[in-house]
Amino acid sequence: MLKQHLQFKLSQKLSPQQIQLMKLIQLPTQAFEQRLKQELEENPALESGKEESDIVDDVYEDTYDDSSDSETIDTDEINIDDYLSDDEIPDYRTQANNYSADDEEKSVPYAAGISFNQYLINQLNTAYLDDEEWAIAEFLVGSVDESGYIRRPLPDIMDDLAFTQNIYVDEDKIESVLKIVQDLDPPGVGARSLDECLILQLKRKERKPSVELAINILEKSFDQFTKKHYAKLAQKHHISEEQLKDAIAEIEKLNPKPGGSYSGSTRIIEHIVPDFSIRIVDGELELTLNGRNAPELHVSKEYSNMLEGYKNAKEKSKSQKDTVLFIKQKLDAAKWFIDAIKQRQQTLYVTMSTIMDYQEEYFLTGDERKLRPMILKDIADKIDMDVSTVSRVANSKYVDTPYGTKLIKDFFSEAMKNEQGEDVSTKEIKKILETVIGDEQKKKPLTDDKLAKILKERGYPIARRTVAKYREQLGIPVARLRKQI
Repeated sequence: MLKQHLQFKLSQKLSPQQIQLMKLIQLPTQAFEQRLKQELEENPALESGKEESDIVDDVYEDTYDDSSDSETIDTDEINIDDYLSDDEIPDYRTQANNYSADDEEKSVPYAAGISFNQYLINQLNTAYLDDEEWAIAEFLVGSVDESGYIRRPLPDIMDDLAFTQNIYVDEDKIESVLKIVQDLDPPGVGARSLDECLILQLKRKERKPSVELAINILEKSFDQFTKKHYAKLAQKHHISEEQLKDAIAEIEKLNPKPGGSYSGSTRIIEHIVPDFSIRIVDGELELTLNGRNAPELHVSKEYSNMLEGYKNAKEKSKSQKDTVLFIKQKLDAAKWFIDAIKQRQQTLYVTMSTIMDYQEEYFLTGDERKLRPMILKDIADKIDMDVSTVSRVANSKYVDTPYGTKLIKDFFSEAMKNEQGEDVSTKEIKKILETVIGDEQKKKPLTDDKLAKILKERGYPIARRTVAKYREQLGIPVARLRKQI
C-alpha cells in the first residue's frame, strides 16, 4: 500500500559570520588568544595595540561595473568610521573595576624532556644484553602503554617478533627479557596486570613482615583483596586484624599506574586560565572579565592610506582596481572581527553576570548547599539569548572565586521537590549525600538503601536507584568497596 506524507520542515540557516561568532564565544581564554594570533597573522589590515597617530576621517570606496572594459574605476566616498572607531571596546571593559590583573600576555607552558618510552630505552643501555635480547627488550619497551603496562599477551608478542623483526624465540626467552624490562624505573613498569604491577613494586621495598604479607595476599588472594573480604583474608592467611591492616597500608602506598608518574613525559601541562573572576568587596559581589579577552585592535592605517592614495590617483589601472578590491575585503574582514570580539565580550560578561546574580547566595558563602536549581533556559530567558549560546559559555569557561577555580557548567543543576514542596538543587542533595558517606563508620559502610532512608529522614524523598546514580556521579564506590578495617 502506497502512503503519501506531506511534511513541512522549518529550518534556519546561520550565516558564516554567525557561525564564526558562535565559535569565538565557545573559545576559552587561551584558545581565544591563539585564534586572535592567527587572525592577526592572516589579515594584514588588522593590527593590535593602540594607534600611534590620529585616525583618518575618510577613505574612499570604489564602485564599478564588473562587465566594463574600462581601465578606470568610479569611486564614492565612504566614512572611515565604518572601519575604524574609537569605541571598539565595550563600555564595561573601560570601567576601572573590570580590568583584570591577568592582562599580560602568556604562553602555554610545555613540559620539557624525552618521551616515557625513550626514558626506558636509555635505561636499557646500562643492561648487559646481546643483540637478540636487545631487540626483544626494545620491542617490549615499545609495547609499554602510557600507564606503564604491557597489555598484549606474550604469544602475540612472539608472533610479532617473528613477522616484523625476524626474531624467532619462544615465550620463555621473552619472559626472561621481560624480567629485565620490569627491573627498570619506575617500579612496576612492564607489568601485564594490576596485581603483577603491585607485586613488582612491593619486591623493591624493604622486606619487612608487612611487605611480605602484602606480597603473599596479592599473589594468593588478589580477588578477595579487591572485593575487600577482610574476614576471609585474615582467616585464610592466619593473621590478626592489625597485621592485615598493616599489609593493606603497604599496598595502598603503591602506584597502580607507574607510567603516569613519569615527570619527563612530553605532554602539555594543562593550566586552567580563569575567564572570569568573582570577588567579594564590602559584602558585594564584583565580577571581572579576564583582560586577555579584551584585546585592543584597530584597522591598519597603512591600508586606509592605500585607499586614500587610490582616490587621489589621476589614472587608475586594472591592477589598481584588483588591489583596491583586495584592500576592501581585508578591511571588511578586520572590521567584522573587531565587532565579533566586542559581541563575544558582551555575551561572556552578561551571561556570567546573570549567573552570578542568580547564584548570589552561593558566591557570598561558598556553601554548595546554597546553589539554586538552575538550567540553561533560566539564564537564556533572563538575557534574551539562545540556550545554545549560554551552553557555549558554560561548558568551556572557568571562573576564579574565593573558593577556588570552578567550571561554570558546574553551577547548573536540575531541581527536585523536598517534603515541603520546595524546589531544591540536586547539587544540594549530592553535597548532603557526600557528607553522610564521609561521616559513616568505615567498618560498616552505609548501603544505598540506608542512604536513601537517611535522606528521606532529612526531608529529601529519593529512591534508592537515584541515590545510586548520585553516588556514582560523585565518584563514590558501593558500600562493599568503601569498607575499611
